[in-house]
Amino acid sequence: MKQFKLYVLATTIVMGLFSCKENSVPIEVTTDHFHTVIDKVVEVMIHDIFSPPVASRVFAYPNIAAYEILAQNDTTYLSLKNQIKHLGAIPSPDESKRINYPLAALIAHIHLSKQLIFSEAKIETHRDSLYNVWEAKNPKEFKESKAYGLEVAAYISDWMNKDNYAQTRTMPKFSVDSEDEGRWQPTPPSYMDGLEPHWNKIRSFVLASADQFKPVPPPKFSMDKNSDFYKELVEVYEISKEITKKGDSSEEIAIAQFWDCNPYVSVTRGHLMFAVKKITPGAHWIGITKIATKKEKADFNRTVFAYTKTSIAIADAFISCWDEKYRSNLVRPETLINTYFDDEWKPILQTPPFPEYTSGHSVVSGAASIVLTSIFGDNFSFEDDTEVPYGLPIRSFSSFKVAADEAAISRMYGGIHYKAAVEVGVGQGRKIGELVTEKLTMLNN
Repeated sequence: MKQFKLYVLATTIVMGLFSCKENSVPIEVTTDHFHTVIDKVVEVMIHDIFSPPVASRVFAYPNIAAYEILAQNDTTYLSLKNQIKHLGAIPSPDESKRINYPLAALIAHIHLSKQLIFSEAKIETHRDSLYNVWEAKNPKEFKESKAYGLEVAAYISDWMNKDNYAQTRTMPKFSVDSEDEGRWQPTPPSYMDGLEPHWNKIRSFVLASADQFKPVPPPKFSMDKNSDFYKELVEVYEISKEITKKGDSSEEIAIAQFWDCNPYVSVTRGHLMFAVKKITPGAHWIGITKIATKKEKADFNRTVFAYTKTSIAIADAFISCWDEKYRSNLVRPETLINTYFDDEWKPILQTPPFPEYTSGHSVVSGAASIVLTSIFGDNFSFEDDTEVPYGLPIRSFSSFKVAADEAAISRMYGGIHYKAAVEVGVGQGRKIGELVTEKLTMLNN
């Protein structure tokens, strides 16, 4: 009996030693973990049908929280405190704790993402599956890293909730002037109200004000056949007819469809109307960021850095673009073509529910392309498979700027924008990208 007790005691000690040894192994958080969380957030945003401006906000705050945590422990990267509007220093980590910084960053990202979407259960399910693995591997490290991640998330959440988003939810709908045919009118098939008319009141990140890069006005509305506006309207109509004749062989239609990125396309079947859901233009560029970091084989911190800088540029691009949209308040081609040229004409892409000038795709693509170029270089070629889940083939690009130019012109091919909105828009976006690149000191070099 005595020998048996000694055996049990020895076995218990050995098992305890093995348990301690196992729990001393650091939890490994990989770039794939971060990419997967971003993908999950995009999936939920598609399900919840977030508008393009609102989706840009969903990306920015969680990425900033993750980046700020990593900057506490990596001298390569500098904090964004006092570089972004009203962002102070996040809580300092307790050096006596065993904090795994990538783990804390990912936890903060997940927590903030969950706050910013509607279908929280979908994020919680993914979160809990990760938590179970991490906690089983090293309970102490998980607990202390989680505590710090949630502390920082709470700080960023408090800052986030002061950006005027909640206030814009209660502001009045956009008033349509049906007496002025040069002003925007709701478009078929769903004739939705103007989307996010107060988005220029959202606090920007780097822009001094929403109108910092106020573009030149669009060509003055006129149905005089010699006017610049009329010529641009006819150009949209003629391009649409020309490329439609080509049918499935049309490269222009392929480009338009690839960059459609309309989160809510209304489809009518008899008396039934339903939505086909897709990613937003910002989400497409977040997808390109993923492609670039994976091609470069960027480490965890550089991956978060790339996502953060790009999402800031995208968010400010939407604020700048929407400021102009509801100032110029220009009518869409579809409205005028149906009135003056062909009442049965439909654009290749469904016209989105907000004014025409400037093109959102053009502004956002211009901004994102400049930031990504600043990170990965001018001639960074890539295979864009972002739209594969939506039944579209991969497209190849020799640089981010080339991709941005194609995204911009796709809106003319799609029949939803005039040339001025595309050309001025991409220039507007590039100015925003350059501002983000110049003003944000994120690298310690």
